[in-house]
Amino acid sequence: MNAAVAEGTAAYRSAFLKMLAGAALISTTSIFVRYAHVAPTVSAFYRLAFGGVMLAVLLAVRGGWRGFGWRDALWLAVPAAAFAVDLIMWHRSIHYIGPGLATLIGNFQVFVMALAGVVFYREKLGWRFALGLALAILGLWLIVGQGWANLSADYRTGVILGVLTGIAYAVYMLTQRRAQLRRPALTPQLALCGVTVICAVMLAVAVVAEGQSFAIPDARSWTALLALAFFGQVLGWVLISQAMPVLPASLVGLLLLLQPGLSFILDVILFARPTAPTDWIGLGLSLLGIFVASQRRK
Repeated sequence: MNAAVAEGTAAYRSAFLKMLAGAALISTTSIFVRYAHVAPTVSAFYRLAFGGVMLAVLLAVRGGWRGFGWRDALWLAVPAAAFAVDLIMWHRSIHYIGPGLATLIGNFQVFVMALAGVVFYREKLGWRFALGLALAILGLWLIVGQGWANLSADYRTGVILGVLTGIAYAVYMLTQRRAQLRRPALTPQLALCGVTVICAVMLAVAVVAEGQSFAIPDARSWTALLALAFFGQVLGWVLISQAMPVLPASLVGLLLLLQPGLSFILDVILFARPTAPTDWIGLGLSLLGIFVASQRRK
């Protein structure tokens, strides 16, 4: 009995550390987007192109490609398209308003997911959702709302793109979930790899349509794009996917808030983002609101 308890404790501790590390790693993705000297859609393409190769190699080593066919690819085409739209808007938002705020606003997808649950699954929204939404909106208003009229057109566009990013990401999550339910052979890792590869192809078309160049101009950009793919698209999400089944949903939601929180802090440290006390209060309220709304049901 003691051995079983010790084993369970060790598994829980391991999952906690993996979730902590995964959330910290994906918080760096917006930073690498800023460090790469390429257009937003180009950085999104290389994130998925490099990440797709890395995931494919990982799956091949583990023998995880078994059972993947063209029907699976068709089911993953819709979430891949939603993810492509998400990245195109999010990477632009990062350039307009900075990594921290763009990541924070993108995490408002929690509220979109909740509303989708009402529309598609007839779920009920309780007081936690209302309180969480109110806190998050108040927090965002403290950061950008007070001086909205004085903000530049690009900055306001970045905020709007951040909101649209959250909507697109919610569509991606809902459609990918549906694809995995309809295709039981799609493991989380296999689905992630499939979406990554398909999305990379879509983003390549978008790069051509925008008239952008695929050229990576310097060593700093190569380093940033490879790190973006490895930490953001591969290692971070592999660790999170391994930890999620072991940990309580409330703890998962709390640890995932490290992503926008750390992104905001890194933005201040690395890019000298001008930050007033009200910005920190707004950040705290927004994160609290996201957490409260995500815990609306057991």
